[in-house]
Amino acid sequence: MDFMTMLEESFAFEQPERGDLLTGTVLAIDNQGMIVDVGMKRDGVVPRNDLERMEGITYHVNDEVAVMVINPEDQDGNLILSVSQARQSEDWAKAEELMASGDIWEGVVTDANRGGLIVPFGNLRGFVPASHVMDLPRGLNENDRKGHMSSLVGKRVAVKVIEVNRKRRRLVLSQRDAQRGRRDLRKESLLEELQEGEIRKGVVSGLRDFGAFVDLGGADGLIHISELAWHRVKHPRELLAVGDEIEVYILRLDRDGKRIGLSLKRLQPNPWAMVDELYHVGQLIEGEVSRVAQFGAFVSLEPGIEALLHTSQMADPAPEDPTGLLREGQKLLMRIISIESHRQRLGLSLKDVTEEERARWTAEHGTILTVVPPGTGTTESSDVDSAAAVEVAEEEPVAE
Repeated sequence: MDFMTMLEESFAFEQPERGDLLTGTVLAIDNQGMIVDVGMKRDGVVPRNDLERMEGITYHVNDEVAVMVINPEDQDGNLILSVSQARQSEDWAKAEELMASGDIWEGVVTDANRGGLIVPFGNLRGFVPASHVMDLPRGLNENDRKGHMSSLVGKRVAVKVIEVNRKRRRLVLSQRDAQRGRRDLRKESLLEELQEGEIRKGVVSGLRDFGAFVDLGGADGLIHISELAWHRVKHPRELLAVGDEIEVYILRLDRDGKRIGLSLKRLQPNPWAMVDELYHVGQLIEGEVSRVAQFGAFVSLEPGIEALLHTSQMADPAPEDPTGLLREGQKLLMRIISIESHRQRLGLSLKDVTEEERARWTAEHGTILTVVPPGTGTTESSDVDSAAAVEVAEEEPVAE
């Protein structure tokens, strides 16, 4: 009966399989390796070379250890176990958890090549591709690229796990995504702190055709090009450079869209508030063409006013295409014909200025380029020091 019972128990016992994770107790340690009791009919063996892979970790008798089955039964009938692969399995599981949660993890770069960075993840070898390394300058040659990557060795970096493949033993990390994640969290925090109408200090972090990005302390806000100044700005680089420390006005907060709208011009006096004091209808004024459109031209006046010269006020008859008559940057003498400061509108006329007025203005202020009504096809220049006219009809006009 005792023999039959033992036989049934042996059949009922589930034999371990390769890859199984077990927990056992250290029974002995010698030059050959380590004997571990895993609660089976036979003890398991951890080879010496497997223990040597566990740098900095020492085991003692009666320690509880996690092991992985490498071979359920070798040629000598031994159950072969591995503590290093068990540790790696735990690291794979942790990496999978981090990828699922999107949490940020920090590690130290131990090696680098032109392709990326090596960051140990427990007992695994994590890889940060060059395309996911922060602040890697573009256009570097191979040597400079390798040198830049090597300068990061020994530094602690924050990364996100973006790929886990146990079968291919592939663990891919991203410093870029971690930085973006941190900035997103910081932006959410900033959006809670900020209030529309307040003034904050920041650093210009980027310039684009449509505006300037400003780092407000871990998160960026945008100054649209229309909010850089009261006058027309062609490109933000006219006023700002990356790295400039500036004060900005919090214009709009979009907490749902996680957007921060900023303004520079709201911190400057509104020139339209001074229009009625500076200008009056009938006044002669000198201005510079800032943009030519089909319906007319925008003219820049001091201090930062953009007025409109409509085609009907350019000449008699009105030109069909103003771009053939005016060009950007041209200085004109005009008469103010309307002021609507509350609507930020100021109307100008070129045809209402007489030749005598142009001559008198030129004598008092210097050379003024004026446009002759269509039909002559020329543009004249008067100078206080010379009565000679300069023919510019052959110059090709510049149009936007």
